[in-house]
Amino acid sequence: MTLAIDQILVASGILLLIAIFASKASGRLGLPALLIFLLVGILAGSEGIGGIEFADVGAAQALGVVALSFILFSGGLDTSWRFIRPVLLPGLSLSTVAVLLTALSVAAFAAWLLDVTFLEGMLLGAIVSSTDAAAVFSVMRSRGAGLKERIKRVLELESGSNDPMAIFLTVGLIGLMLVPGISVATLVPLFAFQMVIGAALGLGVGWLMVWVINRIDLAYDGLYSVLSLAIVMVVYGLAAVAGGNGFLAVYLAGLYMGNQDFIHKRSVQRFHDGLAWLMQIAMFITLGLLVFPSQLQPVVWTGLALALFLIFIARPLGVFVALLPFRMSWRDKGIISWVGLRGAVPIILATYPLVRNVPNADTLFNVVFFIVLTSVLLQAPLIPLVARWMGADAPLDEDPRRYPIELEQTADLDSDLVEVPVAPDSSAIGRTIVDLHLPEAALVVLISREDKFIVPRGATAIQQGDRLLVLANEESLAAVRRTLARGA
Repeated sequence: MTLAIDQILVASGILLLIAIFASKASGRLGLPALLIFLLVGILAGSEGIGGIEFADVGAAQALGVVALSFILFSGGLDTSWRFIRPVLLPGLSLSTVAVLLTALSVAAFAAWLLDVTFLEGMLLGAIVSSTDAAAVFSVMRSRGAGLKERIKRVLELESGSNDPMAIFLTVGLIGLMLVPGISVATLVPLFAFQMVIGAALGLGVGWLMVWVINRIDLAYDGLYSVLSLAIVMVVYGLAAVAGGNGFLAVYLAGLYMGNQDFIHKRSVQRFHDGLAWLMQIAMFITLGLLVFPSQLQPVVWTGLALALFLIFIARPLGVFVALLPFRMSWRDKGIISWVGLRGAVPIILATYPLVRNVPNADTLFNVVFFIVLTSVLLQAPLIPLVARWMGADAPLDEDPRRYPIELEQTADLDSDLVEVPVAPDSSAIGRTIVDLHLPEAALVVLISREDKFIVPRGATAIQQGDRLLVLANEESLAAVRRTLARGA
């Protein structure tokens, strides 16, 4: 039955609304929102209460590629280079060495368990090798807990950079299985070529776009967000056409732009944050529609065995080996191993064999889907408990308060509006702003005190619990932080 466009719009809108409102339940249950979105898709499918017939694997894969591109760009746009630079090497080691070792371990176990070839097992391992840090952070936040800063940085960098490796392995292995003349030896230089081209185009286009945005004078502010939308499509498309890795290109383009000053930066970041959420919801619901629950029953025990092996053996092996050269305690490595939740990427990658008609692709898709569900249901609720046991938990950072004003960044402005809390035992408490002798380049714009905002004057006294909104450059901001720190 063919649906009219108005029926499609109504159905799509209802599914979006259900997913958005149902996601609030994920916080109370301590489960990632992705699980809720998947369940909405399954319930809306042909075997659910919605009865929507959808089996277009090619369309689902295309949507997944587009969605991942925007999600990765948004992730890069919101990532501070200063934040990830100290953990660059361990993060990259996890996104390459750990991914490869995880895939190899799963391949050996799958070949024995399923009585398939090592190459077929390797394909399964590659598909389930990437992780989703966003799911981890959402679970921790819903439980009112956090992770140690260094672990958070490592996980964020790993999840943003291991998708290209998993995608390359999946596509390369499918080529080995289906295309005559391709050997493992040809994959190594191909991998290097794809990564170099993807990185070069991502950083190059990112630099060019910052230059263009700061010099072009668009008539309407909203067009800057549209321009950034075009950037994502151009970066991915150029990298793919040139034979590079498009996902690495969009992530690095976003990372470069996010660490530069350009016009309407904040509004562009907010636009892509909302777009990333839309892409996640649409992607998970679509993938849920592809699943037929009746087909999962035959793979329950197989999928459970593979999921447990991945969680307790393959992932820890990859993490501990990848982090051997770096000074990290076994407890830190243990929590990094445990929080390697599987997310959308494995399910999207499981559509690749379906599109290419790889033998047993249907079974592979169902196994991967079951592994992802098991990972989310088993690991996610236990993350806060394991973090405390490993001594890796930390107080949850308070969400910054939303101030009634914000700064519109321009290319020639080297200052930014930053919230600076007053330490509980700071010597600044009880003193007036003028007596603090703050740098001339630092301006206290607002004070957040309890449930109200105060426009400060020089004679305004600092009180315990105050949070100051300060306009300053990086050097002056450091001086303000020192002044408001404890014992200053």
